[in-house]
Amino acid sequence: MVDQPCIPKLPLPLPLLGCEAGTFTEYTITQRLPAIAQRVIAENVFSPEINRNLRELAAALPQGNLPNLTHTEGVDFPSWQKYLETYIGKRWLDIPWFFSETYFYRLILDITHYFVLGEYQYIDPFRLQKSQGLETTLDAIISLCCKVNQWLNESQQQPKPQLTSAIALLYFALWGNRADLSLWSAFTEDRSQFDIQNQLTHLLVDDSFAVSKLLTNPRKTENIRIDIVADNAGFELICDLCLGDFLLGSGLADRVYLHLKPHPTFVSDAMIKDVYDTKDFLTTVSHPQVKLFTQRLTDYLVSGQLVLTEDYFWTSPLAFWQIPTALKHQLAKSSLIIIKGDANYRRLLGDRHWDLSTNLADIVCYLPAPMVALRTLKSEVAAGLNPAIIAEVSKSDPDWLINGEWGLIQLVS
Repeated sequence: MVDQPCIPKLPLPLPLLGCEAGTFTEYTITQRLPAIAQRVIAENVFSPEINRNLRELAAALPQGNLPNLTHTEGVDFPSWQKYLETYIGKRWLDIPWFFSETYFYRLILDITHYFVLGEYQYIDPFRLQKSQGLETTLDAIISLCCKVNQWLNESQQQPKPQLTSAIALLYFALWGNRADLSLWSAFTEDRSQFDIQNQLTHLLVDDSFAVSKLLTNPRKTENIRIDIVADNAGFELICDLCLGDFLLGSGLADRVYLHLKPHPTFVSDAMIKDVYDTKDFLTTVSHPQVKLFTQRLTDYLVSGQLVLTEDYFWTSPLAFWQIPTALKHQLAKSSLIIIKGDANYRRLLGDRHWDLSTNLADIVCYLPAPMVALRTLKSEVAAGLNPAIIAEVSKSDPDWLINGEWGLIQLVS
């Protein structure tokens, strides 16, 4: 069931389409997605029939039409049949980009028999990338665990946790989003290395101080809840878990809810299984600072202070203002919703052609609690930017909207 949507205050602009020549959207449909389908073949041992169907999907994307799902076993199959009514049989390039991209990943699961009882059931076709994404970032993981342990010690020695520690972890949670395996393979590029101070010059909007003030204000109620809508597994998930660890360990939150995907999508998007796989990976690391963090993570999971939750809304093609009633009511209990990553940001804006300077609060006026978006730009969708900054960065970096080098910390309270 979905509430009568509380849509943005402004008229909705057109959605991004793959047929828009010369755009990153067109490049994604005609180049990136076919390459990802081919990568699934190369990194797995599927049957010849599955591989043939994956190759056919890759070949059809640039000019072909959407096929229907073959297997009915997935919980979300009836929903997808409804979503597809408008678009089935149309060209991939002629339908809204967010729909085509979310459906592509759902179709990958259909082709690889993810929901079908048998040899390949629940086999994550992107598991090799996720595993490599952890192994190649071990040095950065150790460094971050050391910092979090230090900041927690400092917070326990002071009556009020330091604003600077909360801000620093917001920065890590933001810039960890650069490690997106749908764009940069774990085998070719390590994007976990970044200098926070240098990265400050690449923040187009920085509401981190306002967010940290909201987090550290004197409590008005007990049972403070923070919700994190996660994006990628790997190093970014480590950053999110470290943020949750600090919020709980410093007393800024009584409970942290981590919202995860119910099945593999967008290559590296995190599921509940990925959290446990990450914890298992961390237990193999002998560094004492990592062991301290891993023990706290285990304790929070056991005690229920860190809650892992999933919903098929997060893998649907729906805009954020079409959020299901039950999920919206859950988020209404939150003191702050932290929304991670580019795809979640696109969902916030309905993946539409908003003017980049449009007031974000006039679009995202439908959430039941304060929201902060932490996002590095990897698509031609944005709002709330200063026109002068837009002009300046456009001159210095023509690819600023899509290369993941520029960040946003945007609060709507």
